[in-house]
Amino acid sequence: MGVLVLNAGYEPLHTVSVPHAIRMLVRDVAVVHEAEDGLAYGLFPRPKIVRLLRYVVMKWRYTQPPRWSRRGVLARDGHRCAYCGQRATTIDHVVPLSRGGARTDWLNTVAACGGTARSCNARKADKLPAEAGMKLRITPRVPSWDQLHPLGT
Repeated sequence: MGVLVLNAGYEPLHTVSVPHAIRMLVRDVAVVHEAEDGLAYGLFPRPKIVRLLRYVVMKWRYTQPPRWSRRGVLARDGHRCAYCGQRATTIDHVVPLSRGGARTDWLNTVAACGGTARSCNARKADKLPAEAGMKLRITPRVPSWDQLHPLGT
């Protein structure tokens, strides 16, 4: 469970781990906005929401898309396999790397079930989806920042 970080103007920025939030409090860059009752870390109550003391300009967040990551692909696709809809544990390259597909491209990667010989990731292997007789249930897209970092959850 993460800690929501609010900008000095009270707009949500992102979430951080509890130890990270405590370090922010120790360094006096944030204050506890909301805490969990009865739980504490040393002198500080366990924070649910912290607010920065100085305003942070986030122009970078609106001028470029998020960087590709495996975690981001899984979050974008709701941790559901793009082929069968089951729980996804890995990613699949729509156009395989062996066929010139991009390794770290939002438009070439989807979440996939994996770990067994019968999983979609293993069934597709190094084929295109049509060659493996599989159909994508979603269209890969570049996600927004809000899709990857849902706030207040």
